[in-house]
Amino acid sequence: MINVVLYEPEIPQNTGNIMRTCSVFEMKLHLIEPLGFSLDEKHLRRSGMDYIEKLDYEVYPSWNEFIKDKKGQFVFFTRYALKNFSDCVFQRDEDIYLVFGKESTGIDKAILKQHIEECYRIPMRQDARSLNLSNCVAIGAYECIRQIGFGDLSSREVIKGEDFLLKC
Repeated sequence: MINVVLYEPEIPQNTGNIMRTCSVFEMKLHLIEPLGFSLDEKHLRRSGMDYIEKLDYEVYPSWNEFIKDKKGQFVFFTRYALKNFSDCVFQRDEDIYLVFGKESTGIDKAILKQHIEECYRIPMRQDARSLNLSNCVAIGAYECIRQIGFGDLSSREVIKGEDFLLKC
């Protein structure tokens, strides 16, 4: 299973967008407290739309509580990484955890140091500080499912019909 982990997210709209991404890609979301918002906040619900009701997610009081029983491949996305995220090879035979940090300061540096070999950077302009968190999650999540295969995800339009454009 592919999992998205948000370490102490601060902005409800970003988390709402990430909830939507996780829902449509059938990924589990793990939220590490403290959160910078309430999970019933209207901005969060508006960003996540009605996808939140189909979302598999769990909240943890700390990183240590989250990590204690998790096994699998951990991939940390950080601007401080020495490797490009496109160099990451995702392992399809084990759980995958895509870990992203809070908007203001990222993932705790002590955690990153413990996992330096699993840290990856999304390339960007040299004088740019960072991308938006929800965009980073979408980039990382898509690369992961692209590598391991799309599984049961639909590659055809089923809501309006596969031949929708032909009928317009």
